Amino acid sequence: MMDQRLIQQLEKKINYTFADLSLLEQALTHRSFKAKNNERLEFLGDSILNFIVAEILFHKFPALSEGDLSRLRSDLVKSKTLSDIAIKLDLGNYVRLGEGELKSAGWRRPSILADCLEAIMAAIYLDSNLETVKQFISTWFYDLIENIDPKKIDKDAKSLLQELLQAQQISRPKYTIASISGEAHAQTFDVLCEIEKLGIHSTGQATSRKEAEQIAALRAIDMLKKIKS
Repeated sequence: MMDQRLIQQLEKKINYTFADLSLLEQALTHRSFKAKNNERLEFLGDSILNFIVAEILFHKFPALSEGDLSRLRSDLVKSKTLSDIAIKLDLGNYVRLGEGELKSAGWRRPSILADCLEAIMAAIYLDSNLETVKQFISTWFYDLIENIDPKKIDKDAKSLLQELLQAQQISRPKYTIASISGEAHAQTFDVLCEIEKLGIHSTGQATSRKEAEQIAALRAIDMLKKIKS
């Protein structure tokens, strides 16, 4: 059990009181700490965040294309944005880490903080409902969404690749994890990007799945350009 004082501190910061405190504790538990960790909650939170941000952007920018909306959403839900919000909430002071992560200052690692924030989103959803978590996400992302300029957001590699394929009426690329290596607190992900119709198979390697996918997409774009030239 977490210290009650810490739980109350965090609930005050996020402005939400949990009926089921075990959800909050699990959301704050990194896989290096124990088997029942926040990975499943992070998976759910990622989907909830993507849906809610997509809905907000859909209504805010009625004239934007699907590709531009995807580009804006990708920029808003990227790991750096999430870790910045997590830092403002001081989540590093509450995340539960194993000995290895503690020694390597894991409480400051952007990927851990970003995953923790997404897990908390899922925990709030499971503890309440979709409308409640939407209010929190809207609050946390309010300034970013209000000030976002569609003309100033660079396309990330995955979004750009998808747009290039759509222009040729080719299905979206398939991303799969080829392998995961390293200790639990310092893993490396090898991701494969496949565009079967064009025979393109590219790989990306990074310390997070999302970053590895971006690298693989960038390499696929280079291969796509060579085919067209």
